[in-house]
Amino acid sequence: MARAAERLTDNAPGPFFVDSTCIDCGACRIVAPRHFRRGGSGLSIVHRQPETEAERTRALMALVACPTSSIGTEPRRDAAPGVAAFPERLDEEAQVYFCGFTAESSFGATSYLVRRPDGNVLVDSPRAAGPLLRRLEELGGVRWMFLTHRDDVADHRRFRERFGCERILHARDVGAGTRDVEWKLEGEDPQHLAEDLVAIPVPGHTAGSAVLLYRERFLFTGDHLMGTEDGTRLEAGRDVCWYSWPEQIRSMERLLDYRFEWVLPGHGGRYRAASSSAMRQELKTLLAEMRSRV
Repeated sequence: MARAAERLTDNAPGPFFVDSTCIDCGACRIVAPRHFRRGGSGLSIVHRQPETEAERTRALMALVACPTSSIGTEPRRDAAPGVAAFPERLDEEAQVYFCGFTAESSFGATSYLVRRPDGNVLVDSPRAAGPLLRRLEELGGVRWMFLTHRDDVADHRRFRERFGCERILHARDVGAGTRDVEWKLEGEDPQHLAEDLVAIPVPGHTAGSAVLLYRERFLFTGDHLMGTEDGTRLEAGRDVCWYSWPEQIRSMERLLDYRFEWVLPGHGGRYRAASSSAMRQELKTLLAEMRSRV
């Protein structure tokens, strides 16, 4: 629980605050960018206090999503509206949801639920919080848990125990904590998990990084590809490329063969292009920048 005594001095005056336990994961800035930003210390702060009820709910969603409970209110405010807002539907046509409830062990990585008639897919592992588990059950449970890479596996076992879901992870990223995953992807060829789901290995960030393409519209990218926090362009993290930057460039080039309009990452901002052709052009722009940093 956030402590007012450790409130960062950069916070705007008012009830919401971030304390010194912040790890700069950026989750609050993605959830409620109107109210949170990075402060002078490099940690997140409240830069604008919410004023309306809708804004307060949005700030409470950031509080709930925070993996380290570094966001608080003084006096204490009931977080129930923020809890009830998750999972948050992102698209009117498709049932794709942002789960919230990020986990500290995944450094606040974002997780998504894809609700589909043939079985729901959970992309990466959120925190196994009781309210989220109950809501996922109401939405039909989880058939598959697609783990994009080794870093964002968090509470994967608890979801397996609760829903009996089949976990999917590339063999190159399997470690001591994931040896029991049910489906280990192999090689670098794309693999159709179902008619509407394609797993695409993209080594670079890690040796076993993989992205998941849903309905040629949504690309769940882990830490391979993300938008800027303001959602204005695509980017890739050279400074957090743990395996191979040249491999990451080659993997990014392969994505030019696929159609998608959304980039939904584990870290960083979401990015939505006006069309798949517009997304392809943005990807080409990013690739030119990446090649300049070899």
